[in-house]
This record gives sequence, structure tokens and C-alpha cells, in this order.
Amino acid sequence: MKRVVVGLSGGVDSSVAAYLLKEQGYEVIGLFMKNWHDDSVTISNECPWLEDSNDALLVAEKLGIPFQTVDLSEQYKDKIVDYMFKEYEQGRTPNPDVLCNREIKFDVFMKIALSLGADYVATGHYCRKGEIEVGGLPVYQLLAGKDDNKDQSYFLCQLSQQQLAKSLFPIGELTKPEVREIAMQLDLVTAEKKDSQGLCFIGKVRLPEFLQQQLQAKEGLIYEIDANSPLYNQEQPIFNSLEEQLVFESTSIKYVPENGKIVGKHQGAHYFTIGQRKGLNVGGTKEALFIIATDVKSNSIFTGQGVSHPGLFKKALRVQPSEVHWVREDLALKNGETMQVMARIRYRQPLERATLYQFESGLYVSFENPQSAITEGQFVAWNIDDELVGSGVIS
Repeated sequence: MKRVVVGLSGGVDSSVAAYLLKEQGYEVIGLFMKNWHDDSVTISNECPWLEDSNDALLVAEKLGIPFQTVDLSEQYKDKIVDYMFKEYEQGRTPNPDVLCNREIKFDVFMKIALSLGADYVATGHYCRKGEIEVGGLPVYQLLAGKDDNKDQSYFLCQLSQQQLAKSLFPIGELTKPEVREIAMQLDLVTAEKKDSQGLCFIGKVRLPEFLQQQLQAKEGLIYEIDANSPLYNQEQPIFNSLEEQLVFESTSIKYVPENGKIVGKHQGAHYFTIGQRKGLNVGGTKEALFIIATDVKSNSIFTGQGVSHPGLFKKALRVQPSEVHWVREDLALKNGETMQVMARIRYRQPLERATLYQFESGLYVSFENPQSAITEGQFVAWNIDDELVGSGVIS
């Protein structure tokens, strides 16, 4: 009998995942990860780990499976929280959920599970795993979940073949309502529990307060850039090569205070991200202000009015060579090669038509339609049909 360790989070998805595996004849062990201790920055009781671990224990008892808790808060602080602080300090916006899966759930946690004699690790992610043969060897596929509304393959976009080989996603073929229905029939304590929101394992946090633990508040100015600014009507240069054009299209406009007018003050450019609308506390504009750029060196924030402000849009982005990751290593592009894909730059964004161009200087993702709020530090992921084949950090 194959042994599976399920990451029981105290939510409905992992609860039903554990049940399904037991039904399929696996020997199932429930393991709860404790990754966070500091409740001072969480909002209300949205995601207290204590309640979650109790719910996970009750589910394990109900299903009749062994259960234990592992404390990974030290590794979580090292690999996720410190990384977040560093990224925000540099004016980038990290995605802790993607990192958490790569570094914690499918690395540190997976190693603990395998040391317990597990053949697989399972989670409650809405995605599917496929297996094909390439050159006589097994190759694992990361496929979208059947529930279009909940597909979470994006969050696993940094997994490797070695990690996928040892992973199971039992609820990938189900929709969220079906998962809840199973939990109701089993009378699980998590059946009607709300989905956890906010940071992976931390819950809902007030981001500025969270970041203020490490990053000092520093007053600066907010500038508004007019949509009709000459910055947006410059003639495109003549390019000597496609690479030159892609470099140009993926480079952000560097704004300076002289480009706009002062409309307010903020407490630190490193607390804000491109595309953000809330938290600026600037009124009196015809349309809502959106952040189009931040500059942590000069501690300035640049904004524009409305969702269609030209400062929000870019046609291409670049991923540094060291940050390019292929889930399907057999499909990796060599320098000079291109690939037609469907890509997204954030979770829940509809997939967009794009072309990948691999050069020595990096991988460029050129979209058919300009994209809003392409943000440094976030992940771009690319698909062929319903298979996520690779990803990278936007630079």
C-alpha cells in the first residue's frame, strides 16, 4: 500500500483531498504545517493557525488517519518572509504564495514527508498532474484544474519534475461546489469554512504594518502624470534587431518629478505596487488614481487617472536568464528559438496570447495585446493548451 502525506491546512480542500486518497486505497497521514507565530500583524481572526490546526486534527480524527503538526516557522521566515522584505525594499512586488509552494510545501515539507516513508505528498490544490513519455522516460505535466474558476496551477508554476513526480492533487478533477458537497456529506468541520485569504500561512495582513516591522516609514510625494503627457507620444526608434525592439518594449518608462504634478504624500514608496489603487488617500480626481510606477531611490510614487491610463500598459516583459524556469524541461527554448503560448502575469488573469523569445540576455514574453500593471518581482507563467509548461520572475 502506497503511503501519502497530506498537507492538512484546516480548510475544506485539503480535508476532501485526504478523504479521496483514503477511498482510493492509499495509507494516508495528515500533517499540519505551522509556519507563522506573529499575530500582531494579522487582521481580526481571519486565519489564526490555532483554529486551523484544531480543524485539521478534527478532520483527521473523523477520517481515522494519523495526524501530527510540524513547525516550519524558522524555514518560512528565512525563505519567504525575509525574501519578501528584501524584494519590497528594492521596490519589487514578490509573490509569496508561488514561493511558498516551491520552497516550503514541495521542498521542506516534502522532505519531511519522504522521511516518514511517504511515496507521495498531496495538497488541496485545484490542478491536475499528467504523465507522458518523452524519449522513453516519464515526464510529468502540470495541468489546469477542472474548475476554471478555481484553477491554481499558476501557484505551482515553479515546481520541478522531481517535485511533480512525488505530488498528488486529488481534487483537481472536481469543482469547488463538488468539494463542499463531499465535505457536507461526510459532516466535516471544514465543510462550510470560508476560503483563507491573504498571505500563504499568515492570513490577512495589513501589508504596510507587516512591512513596517523591517522597513521604516519614510514620507515622500505622490505625483500625477497626465495621460496626454508627451512621454506617451514619442516616436518609436528604428530597431536594428528584434532583440533591440523587445528590450525597448519591455523597459519601463523612468519617471521624474518634473513629469507630473504633486497630488499628495505617502509613507514609503516600498509599501506600494504598480496597478494599486487603494491606500493612496488622494481625493478630488475625476477618475481613480492608479500607481503607474514607484521609485524607492527617490521615494516617489507616480500615478495616473483611470484604468486605461497609458502608463499602466506594456507590450512585453523580460525574465533574466537565471530566473527562467521550465516545468517541462524537454520544451526549454534554446537561444534564438521562439514559442507561441498563452500566458498570464497574475493569478486569476485570463490567459493571453503571447510569444516567447529566448536570447542570451534573457527570455522575452511579447503579448498580442498590451498588458496592464506588469509588475517586477511577480511571476509570469506560460501554457500550451491547459498545461502550464514554464514560468519566470518578471525583471
